[in-house]
Amino acid sequence: MFDSLSEETQLILMVIGIAILFVLVSWNTKRNKNKLYGRGKRNFKNNYLKKKEKNS
Repeated sequence: MFDSLSEETQLILMVIGIAILFVLVSWNTKRNKNKLYGRGKRNFKNNYLKKKEKNS
């Protein structure tokens, strides 16, 4: 597939591909951290009591 392209072009495409993958992984890591750390300061007891009050 890449045989018809010059070696320089193949190298440029590989670098761009790796950069895109790095950006995607960084974005996903940041999104996952926000989901985990945004849960009421990660205090299980306080979160449990708040949920219990809402349901009662």
